[in-house]
Amino acid sequence: MLLQTNNLTFAYTPQVSFNFPDINCEKGQPFLILGESGKGKTTLLHLLAGLLKAQAGRIQIANTDIAKLSTSQLDKFRGKNIGIIYQKSHFVQSLNVKNNLLLAQYLAGVKQEVSRIKSLLNRLNIGDKLHRKTFELSQGEQQRVAIARALLNQPQIILADEPTASLDDKNCHQVALLLQEQAQEANASLVIVTHDARLKQYFDQHIQL
Repeated sequence: MLLQTNNLTFAYTPQVSFNFPDINCEKGQPFLILGESGKGKTTLLHLLAGLLKAQAGRIQIANTDIAKLSTSQLDKFRGKNIGIIYQKSHFVQSLNVKNNLLLAQYLAGVKQEVSRIKSLLNRLNIGDKLHRKTFELSQGEQQRVAIARALLNQPQIILADEPTASLDDKNCHQVALLLQEQAQEANASLVIVTHDARLKQYFDQHIQL
């Protein structure tokens, strides 16, 4: 089992707390987590990424209990094994699309490949944005650049927070297929948290928060 959680709980305050259902995700398996706003979707994704620490329960990724890693160990583990598509994209505003993606390869310690960057951007219908600054792009275009960044280094686990929220039906379809294809190609687990019910048609495995 590549990704496994047991009895996860997290609380921001005594009034705002979450108990999450268990997740068991094999290599190459896509998994959809559905829920309306306020149900803890982003919180769960941040727990899986090690960006938040659970108050109770366990998260095991590739036979590693991430709660037992130090901060520096977790940073290295995340960079090597986890690709994250955030709900709000975080880019270096002074860099163009190509250099933001080259930076992602550099920080992960992998070979910088412009050809792979171009291929992913073309698949996402933004190949012509290679030399544009990210702040010049529409919200939907920025989201697709963020998807390319998460897929770039072929991580073991891809975590996506509302990856289709800003996309029309055509691009939603293409992104859903691309995420599945890239996960299968890398034999990676794919976990999507979303309120976008359109994605249910693409994924057999899903839970409702």
